[in-house]
Amino acid sequence: MSAEDESTNQSSTEIIDCITIQEVLPHRYPFLLVDRILELDPMTRVIGIKNVTINEPFFAGHFPGRPIMPGVLILEAMAQTGGMMLLGSERDPNGKLVYFTGIDKAKFRRPVVPGDQLRFEVEMLKARRSIFKMAGKAFVAGKLACEAELTAALMDR
Repeated sequence: MSAEDESTNQSSTEIIDCITIQEVLPHRYPFLLVDRILELDPMTRVIGIKNVTINEPFFAGHFPGRPIMPGVLILEAMAQTGGMMLLGSERDPNGKLVYFTGIDKAKFRRPVVPGDQLRFEVEMLKARRSIFKMAGKAFVAGKLACEAELTAALMDR
């Protein structure tokens, strides 16, 4: 994302790759769970992608012979996508951290397995000073896999 895009605070349809995501989020392997941002409207809406492969370290134990992505990691990936929405409006995202502070109304609608691509759609519900409530949905092949309301705090590093 260019400095001009950041300063205008407008919606971007420019694809943000995993290298740029790592410049914004502090997460690293094996805990960076967002591969790409497809759309970003800072403080309003974000769409992100997670490609789920059999090489994910959690599949070794969840579950042997029947790999299923743990629901808490789907929620974490959704929260990281929301973090990109929050930090997308910051001039210096490296000076801020997003803390995941709450989950409400979480529902898991279908298992997520190797070979699936998760599409996260996260929208802002409420913003109050440094506390934000977001609605997130995760889809696989257009079908709802998970949904939740997430609360996060934006803090100085």
